[in-house]
Amino acid sequence: MKEKKARIKRKSMLKWLIVSFLLVIMIRALFFSNYMVEGHSMNPTLQEGNYLMVNKIIYTFSKPERFDVIVFHQGNGEADYVKRVIGLPGEKVEYKKDMLYINDTFVLEPFIQSDHLRVFGGNFTGDFSLSELTGEETVPEGHLFVIGDNRLSSFDSRHFGFIRIEDIVGKVDVRYWPVEEFGTTFK
Repeated sequence: MKEKKARIKRKSMLKWLIVSFLLVIMIRALFFSNYMVEGHSMNPTLQEGNYLMVNKIIYTFSKPERFDVIVFHQGNGEADYVKRVIGLPGEKVEYKKDMLYINDTFVLEPFIQSDHLRVFGGNFTGDFSLSELTGEETVPEGHLFVIGDNRLSSFDSRHFGFIRIEDIVGKVDVRYWPVEEFGTTFK
């Protein structure tokens, strides 16, 4: 009798374990995605070969914020990129002497290390305005202006223009590989 109860209990636990495992797999597939960084455009924040967990559902409930690190489709879904949000819809974006100005107000970029500015002679990002690059005074509604942290080696909105918010795959939540660089803070 005890043996029969123990067998039933093991079967029940096994069923719960299988159901739980399948539920975790489904939730992960629906709400999160893995992404491997290719290239050097986000150095030093992210390096080539880093593995990231991307939150695919966050922008269903909130809007992208300045300095979010996002993954998005570019070129009819031909390629995915990871970049940092700089300009939001309706904003005027300008760089003067490697300083970011949003709507003519200076905005500090804490993720840009001052060493870069000294090494590259203060021309790390380069001076530009949206109107010079895109012909638009402000970021259009439904779009973002994105740039990689490695300004000298980044193919970004300075080259291909604005990205559509609907092309965002998700927000980078966690770097989980390599393990010694595990973290969640990218600002």
